[in-house]
Amino acid sequence: MERPWDHFLTQQDRAVLAKGRFGRRMGFGRRPAVLVIDAQRYMVGAEGQDHLYPSSCGAIGRAALAAAAQIVRAAQAAGVPCVFTRFALDPSGSDIGVYGRKRDLLESPNWCLEGTPGSELAEGMEPGPNDLVLVKKKPSAFHGTPVLGHLLDRGVDSVIVLGGATSNCVQATVFDASSFNLRVCVPEEAVFDRIPISHAIALFDMDRQFADVVPMAEVLAFLAGLAPGGA
Repeated sequence: MERPWDHFLTQQDRAVLAKGRFGRRMGFGRRPAVLVIDAQRYMVGAEGQDHLYPSSCGAIGRAALAAAAQIVRAAQAAGVPCVFTRFALDPSGSDIGVYGRKRDLLESPNWCLEGTPGSELAEGMEPGPNDLVLVKKKPSAFHGTPVLGHLLDRGVDSVIVLGGATSNCVQATVFDASSFNLRVCVPEEAVFDRIPISHAIALFDMDRQFADVVPMAEVLAFLAGLAPGGA
């Protein structure tokens, strides 16, 4: 099976990977949770209106969120806890921190300013009554939030990470989850980025050492087996 990063690798790169025995599969855990990262309107824009959304990932993002929604629904049906993060900044910029040294605070209702439409969860992202929705201020879902305690309280040993952007908040969340000794799975079709090379290399780096990057079909089959009456 061809992976998104394959055509970037040289034969020398492949030899390094083989020598170091990178990329082994860790497999799914016994008690998973789903982390839905920044599946918000400002991230995916709207059909025919992407020019109005300064951080939109466009059609690629909308397609990935449609895939992510399938996984969320399967998880909810199986009783698997889901956590939805929103990246939202105060309109004053008082909480932007060092991020404000890399890009401007955008005064747009279609960006990630708290209280604006852009900061809301995107269409199809529907938390269930037992799911958690929280605001984060940094890339990782774990930084400055109650996510880890929430997962520990539920006996979670593994996370399935969805959303965007692959090279930013998804990757930061994956690295932190792995650092907390959680098994991590990233469904390839359910994450997205603005720049294809960033997406591909981020997936490669995660799969090499910190997560299993797998086809969405594997995740859906796993979740179906956890659902009442599943295999």
